[in-house]
Amino acid sequence: MKITEKIYPRDELKNILEEKRVEGKNIVFTNGCFDILHVGHTRYLAEAKARGNLLVVALNSDSSVRLLKGEKRPIIPEMERAEMLANLAIVDYVTIFSEKTANQTISILKPDIYIKGGDYQIEELPEAKVVASYGGKIELVSEIKGASTTNIIEEILKRY
Repeated sequence: MKITEKIYPRDELKNILEEKRVEGKNIVFTNGCFDILHVGHTRYLAEAKARGNLLVVALNSDSSVRLLKGEKRPIIPEMERAEMLANLAIVDYVTIFSEKTANQTISILKPDIYIKGGDYQIEELPEAKVVASYGGKIELVSEIKGASTTNIIEEILKRY
């Protein structure tokens, strides 16, 4: 399989996921910046994948990351981040979104299960209302303490 067979605009991905649902597949969805890929990301994605048949990762675009993290981010451009995620065996599909939250992408794809890290509270998630609106389920996975892109950047700056 070519990596590009895993990366789709969300409208195309919607059609693919509808076919997969007919086949009885359970769609798990998560989103994030995934700027510098690290063990916290891979453990999180593995735990998410274990909750269903197909794992969809919605990736914040470069402009979306800047809105969330500031003008110096992202470090890695969106297409390279998407390719790295697509190269992971546990990730089935990747899509890129440019809004500040994943609400629009979730409303289009309607995943069965929406996953976020344990550092969040379900009632505080901006996506919670959209997931509830179509009967989706929200699950939190374990937080990997200390594993973050920000910590990696700080360590690099300290060492070099």
